[in-house]
Amino acid sequence: MKEKKGSLLEILKASTKLGLTSFGGPVAHLAYFKDEYIDRRKWLDEKTYADIIALCQFLPGPASSQVGISIGMLRGGLLGGIISWLGFTLPSVLVLILFALLYQSFDLADAPFIFSLKVVAAAVVLHALIGLGKKLTPDRERITLAMIAAFIMLLFPSAWMQLAVIGAAGIGGKFLFEKIANTDAEPFPITFSKKAGAVSLAILGSLLVVLPILARQTDHILMQIFDTFFRVGSLVFGGGHVVLPMLEREVVPSGWLNADQFLAGYGMAQAVPGPLFTFSSYLGTMIEGLSGALVATIAIFLPSFLFLVAALPFLSELRSRPGFQGVLMGVNASVVGILLAAFYDPVITSAITSNAAFGLAAILFALLHFFKVPAWAVVLIGVATGSFLFA
Repeated sequence: MKEKKGSLLEILKASTKLGLTSFGGPVAHLAYFKDEYIDRRKWLDEKTYADIIALCQFLPGPASSQVGISIGMLRGGLLGGIISWLGFTLPSVLVLILFALLYQSFDLADAPFIFSLKVVAAAVVLHALIGLGKKLTPDRERITLAMIAAFIMLLFPSAWMQLAVIGAAGIGGKFLFEKIANTDAEPFPITFSKKAGAVSLAILGSLLVVLPILARQTDHILMQIFDTFFRVGSLVFGGGHVVLPMLEREVVPSGWLNADQFLAGYGMAQAVPGPLFTFSSYLGTMIEGLSGALVATIAIFLPSFLFLVAALPFLSELRSRPGFQGVLMGVNASVVGILLAAFYDPVITSAITSNAAFGLAAILFALLHFFKVPAWAVVLIGVATGSFLFA
């Protein structure tokens, strides 16, 4: 690492900037993180960053948020991870809470600006995917792994299949890349021990057992919300796009929201910067106002912290082993393929529904990729143009 350990204020400033500008979903978030944390601030090297991405793909929860939390933990310990999460998450939380409050008074589900932001997201994701592909699939073997992963995920789009693809790619990577793995890596400056990791995992397991019992016995709406969203955050594999249908099965059949209310929030969650898991803030507001939003948001992200505290101390040791590095190289290649499949469905399938949408997305991609226009400016251009085209 080229800089000395930074202050918590630096972490807050960097993560809040990302929380305000990171449009495009998990794929784009990883590219934004690279630009800010590696290229601009030099907080960690690319190899460490790739290893963190691979680890977070193995864990349940929002992968891009977990990457940001991990970087915060490396810079400022556990408190640094919390501050990094706050900065990255709070902007979209506030927007989605406000949207929920407005939705209760006005019908915004079919507003042109929401569809315009989906088109913007398609351009941003493609730009980010190309950048990640260059770094994580630099040779034919890893490109092949990525294409196989994408093909399988398009044929069998499920969270369990994603886990199977990642696991198989890791096994293949051990045999394919162990001999070329680079183990000369910077050590992780982790401030918590393996013992703390074991305690964290025990807390998570205990909560998964105790919370459903408390929710049934107390019959309190906030306890029920906490139990539901904590369970989803603990068990969902595949990140933000997977959590949306899982949440739908939890909140619509129960009568907390109807399908139209859910879909309106789904559209807005796709459009705002930051993690898709902040959709929980919208749902919590619709269910039980501001207190519901607070409980739902904390509950769905808490498992990510517990998993990371449990996993990071072990990753620091394992990444120096050639076999494990080969596994990570295979996993990273499969991640590119999985993200390519996600770029098609749901990003392309939900955003590129007309010639006008395709044309606008192509222009926005060119502005990002070739003309190097900042992402925030591309968002403004896309919304302004799309609001006219799709009105």
